[in-house]
Amino acid sequence: MTETNDQLALNKRFRGYLPVVVDVETAGFNPSTDALLEICAITLAMDENGELHPATTMHFHIEPFEGANLEREALEFNGILDPFSPLRGAVSEEHALKEIYKQIRKEQKAANCSRAIMVAHNANFDLSFVNAANERAKLKRVPFHPFAVFDTATLSGLAYGQTVLARACKVAGMEFDNREAHSALYDTEKTAELFCGIVNKWKALGGWPLETAE
Repeated sequence: MTETNDQLALNKRFRGYLPVVVDVETAGFNPSTDALLEICAITLAMDENGELHPATTMHFHIEPFEGANLEREALEFNGILDPFSPLRGAVSEEHALKEIYKQIRKEQKAANCSRAIMVAHNANFDLSFVNAANERAKLKRVPFHPFAVFDTATLSGLAYGQTVLARACKVAGMEFDNREAHSALYDTEKTAELFCGIVNKWKALGGWPLETAE
């Protein structure tokens, strides 16, 4: 089949959704009680050949919300030992999310997509913390689908037989520095690279665009 520009448009690839890669660093596992400490979001775009690639990166350190629980083990794991340090340059959940959503809506409109969809590694975890922060900030216009996601842990398990981000990246031929891991910025960059790689490989194997019945 000859690929047309319309068939290779981003809004055709994911049923009208704009994929946005997200990673969060938190002070625990409970999105209702534990602090959201860092968030990164990377929008994706499609070139004229139908190849998916990262577009815009948005990264914020987050102030713990009032009364937030801070688990010491979680802080040691992600290296954010003092969440209240002014050197972090942290902002409120509301400010970070509003800035991220403003850019997502801009690119969503440019791509003629109806909504955004979160791409993340073990995505339900990230989505649960973002949804909880949305509620605390009383944000009504949220671009993300409230429960649908693309989970790269599942996708990389299918494509590469690995569900751990570092291992999946290495099997996919990507560099991965364990010293940089568990930073929202680094993990989002690697997750975006992994997701784009899987999508583009599927296209190269003939999986997209698909023949459609007349």
